Amino acid sequence: MSKKVLIVDDAAFMRMMIKDILEKNGFEVVGEAQDGNEAVEKFQELSPDLVTMDITMPEKDGITALKEIKEMSPEAKVIMCSAMGQQAMVIDAIQAGAKDFIVKPFQADRVMEAVKKAMD
Repeated sequence: MSKKVLIVDDAAFMRMMIKDILEKNGFEVVGEAQDGNEAVEKFQELSPDLVTMDITMPEKDGITALKEIKEMSPEAKVIMCSAMGQQAMVIDAIQAGAKDFIVKPFQADRVMEAVKKAMD
């Protein structure tokens, strides 16, 4: 059975890149969101096995959305996506319950390593 993933990023191009990597590795992308509000809504609606969450987004950032998702579903598996130089935010995210983080630009093997770690 394929694992269901929700991809959250305000850049459509980044969502497409992650979707491509995940689908090639047998995951099913069940939804995409472009900000934290949409991420929380889609998470409730789709109950994905995994969420990839961008840290910096308009409306509601990834860390706020992560905290809300973890409140609703403490066992939620979330991997954060960050640009270079966002170490402090990454630490906040891990403390808030993120399983791992991947840095942009995405490298397929690193993405899959983080996904496998999160799914264990």
